Amino acid sequence: MLTLEIIQMAWSSLGANKLRSSLTISGITVGIFSVISVMTTISALQSSIETGLSFLGANIFQFAKYPGTLHVMWDERYKNRRNIDYETYLRFVRLIGDRALITPKVFDQNVQAVFENRKTNPDLEICGTNQGFLVANNFAIANGRNLTPNDVELARNVCVIGKAVLDRLFPEGGAVGNTIRLDGRSYVVVGTFAPKGEAFGANEDNQVIIPITRFFENYGSANRSLYIAVQAQNQLVYEKTMGYAIGAFRKARELKPEDSNDFEIYSNDSLAAAFHDIAGMVRIGAFVISTIALLAAGVGIMNIMLVSVTERTKEIGVRKSLGARQRDIRLQFLLEALFLSLIGAFSGIILGVAAGNGFAAYVKAQVVFPWGWSIAGVFVCSAIGLIFGLYPAHKAASLDPIEALRYE
Repeated sequence: MLTLEIIQMAWSSLGANKLRSSLTISGITVGIFSVISVMTTISALQSSIETGLSFLGANIFQFAKYPGTLHVMWDERYKNRRNIDYETYLRFVRLIGDRALITPKVFDQNVQAVFENRKTNPDLEICGTNQGFLVANNFAIANGRNLTPNDVELARNVCVIGKAVLDRLFPEGGAVGNTIRLDGRSYVVVGTFAPKGEAFGANEDNQVIIPITRFFENYGSANRSLYIAVQAQNQLVYEKTMGYAIGAFRKARELKPEDSNDFEIYSNDSLAAAFHDIAGMVRIGAFVISTIALLAAGVGIMNIMLVSVTERTKEIGVRKSLGARQRDIRLQFLLEALFLSLIGAFSGIILGVAAGNGFAAYVKAQVVFPWGWSIAGVFVCSAIGLIFGLYPAHKAASLDPIEALRYE
C-alpha cells in the first residue's frame, strides 16, 4: 500500500505544474518521434519490397542507361552517357541468339486515352515494346491476346491496355476489337491486362503497350533510351547468361576491352539489396539523431527535477518529519522522472507510427507497427528517466529534515 501511495503522489506532483511537465515531455516525444517515424516508414517499405521492387519477372535482369534505385537524372556521370538506342538493341539480339528472351522497352508519360465520349486522365504511361513485355514485367493477359512478332515487324496500330484504362473507357467490358485514341492516334485494342495493382505511388494498371516500332514512328526515337530486359532460360544458367549478356551488350555498344561499362545492369535481387543498404544508412542516421535528442531531453529532465526538489524542499522536510524514509523520497522522485519519460515515449511512438504509416499509405506500401523499435524506445526512455532522475532523487532523499523545514 505504501508503494501505491508513493506512485499516486508522484503522479499528482506532475499535474501540479502542467506547463513544466509538458515542456519536459516534449523533448522525449521529439526524440522518440524522429526514430519511430523513420523506422515505421522503412519497415513499411521493406514489408512491401517483394511486390514493390519485384517488377521484373523471374530469372530476369535489365540493362539501362540510369541506375534503377535512385533518381539520378541530374547526375552528369549518367546524363552524359550515350542513350541505348534501337540499333544497339538489334545488334544485341543478334549476338545473344536463342540463349535468352530479349524485351526492349521505351516509355512516354502523361498520355490520355479516348474512346467515344469517355476519357482517361492525362497520366497514362505508354510503353513501346514487344511480346516479351508480359514475362519481363510480371503481367498477364485477362482478355484478348498479347502483342506478336508480326505486330512489331509491321508496326501495327494495336495496343494492350491496363485494368485502370479498361475500367475508365469500357466500364461494361468489351474493349477487345474497339479502337481507342492515344494522344490523337488510333489503336485497335487487341488485349487487356489482368489487374496488377499499385506500388510506391505508381499504378501499374494505368499502362498501355504498343509495338516498339509503332512507338518510334509515332513518337520518334531521338533523345530516348531503351530498357532491355533479358530472361535466362532457367535459374541454373542465370549467372552464365548474365555474364554472356554483359559481354554481348558491351560489344553491341562498341566498347573497347579497357572501357568501363557505360550502362547499368540490375535485377530484383540487386534492387532489393540496394534498398536494404539505403534503409540501413537511414536507420543509422535516425538512431544517431534521436540519441542526441534523447540525451538532451534527459538533461532537461534532470534540470526540471532539480528545480522541483528546490521548490519542494519544505514539503520534503514535512514528509520526513512524519516518518518518510529516504528510500521513499528517492522512489517518488525517480517515479516522477520515469513518468515524464514514459509519457514522452508513448506520445512519440503514437505520433511516429501515425506519420510513418501515413507516408506508407501515400505510396501504397503496407501499413505496419514497428513493435521491436517501439519496445526498445520504451526501455531506452525508461533508462533515461531513471538515470537522469537519479541525482535529483538522491539530492531530495538526502535533505536534512530540520534544515528542510526551515527552508523558505
